[in-house]
Parts: sequence; structure tokens; C-alpha cells
Amino acid sequence: MKKIYFIMSLTFLATSCDLFTTREAENPNQNRSNFQTPFSARIVIENLKYSLADKNVQNYVACFVDTLFASKPYLFSASSEAMSLYQMQGWGIVEENGYLNSVVNKVPKDFSLTLSLSDTVYSSLGGDSIIYSATYSLNVPFESGETNPRNYGGNLELKMLRDSRSEWVIYFWKDTKSQTLPSWSELKGSFY
Repeated sequence: MKKIYFIMSLTFLATSCDLFTTREAENPNQNRSNFQTPFSARIVIENLKYSLADKNVQNYVACFVDTLFASKPYLFSASSEAMSLYQMQGWGIVEENGYLNSVVNKVPKDFSLTLSLSDTVYSSLGGDSIIYSATYSLNVPFESGETNPRNYGGNLELKMLRDSRSEWVIYFWKDTKSQTLPSWSELKGSFY
């Protein structure tokens, strides 16, 4: 009797799990991660841009400091307009992750967030720290019917350091609104 149950079990497993069928090959045109190990501050900026274009929240968050590898926590300083609207004191990595997840869910699958940076300046803070400043323009191609603006602009200042892994990460981000467009801070506040 045990032999019959054993043979029936093997037959069931072999036929129900498709153990002997091949799987579909991975599509070579499928989006892949453009994340590079950030051994320079410039790579951090590239990773930030690519993470938005790829809508890859994990890579976006990887641009920020991890307290396992550096003693400084991440802090975002929102534009004054966003601070008054959304009460964004104490904004950290959890909030960065939450807002970008919400934004990604409102953007059609085949569209990318586009970050353009100009007037870029890298300034050394001494040792393994740098300030990066730039004027930004961010385009978020929301689904039709979405009432949020699609274009954001302003100036950003990022303080970066080299952590214990010798990787560069952002530990401070200050956002300033442009005169004509809503700021990135306003996007973050409205989607968190």
C-alpha cells in the first residue's frame, strides 16, 4: 500500500509542477538597473538620475546614507513653501521611500521621471565630504486625469560623504523653490 502512495505522489508531483518543462527566456529589452557602485560623488548623481528614470525606489534610497556605514543620519530640508504646506520636519529615508513609491504608482509603466541638472558645482568640505549644488528641472509624467503638476524646478544642495565601505552617499539635501515652478519638496510633501 505504501508503494502505491509513493508512486501516486511522484506521478502527481511530476505532472502538476511542470518539473520537466523549460521556462521562457528573459526578454533582453526588459528594463535593467543602471545602478553603479558609487565610488565617486559624480556616480551618486548619475545613480539618482537613473533611479528616477528607471522608477527604481530601491536604487533611489541606496543613494542616501545608511547609518550602518556612517555616523550621520540622512536629513532633507524642504523648501519654505513645502514646509508651511506639509510640515516636513524630520524628513528622512523612510519618507523618501514612501513618497517615491507613491509617485511611481501614479506614472504609466512605459514613462520615466526625468531629472535635468544644470549649473552644477562640486565643492570640497575637506576630507571625505563634498557639497554638490545644481539647478534642477524634474518632469513627472503622471497618468492622464492626475491633478498634480508635471514639472518641478528649483535649486538643490546635496552634502555627500564617503562611508566606511568607501562609497559616496547623500546625507543632507536642501531644496529651494524656483520662482516659476513648484519645488521638488512640494512633490514629496503631496505624495507622502
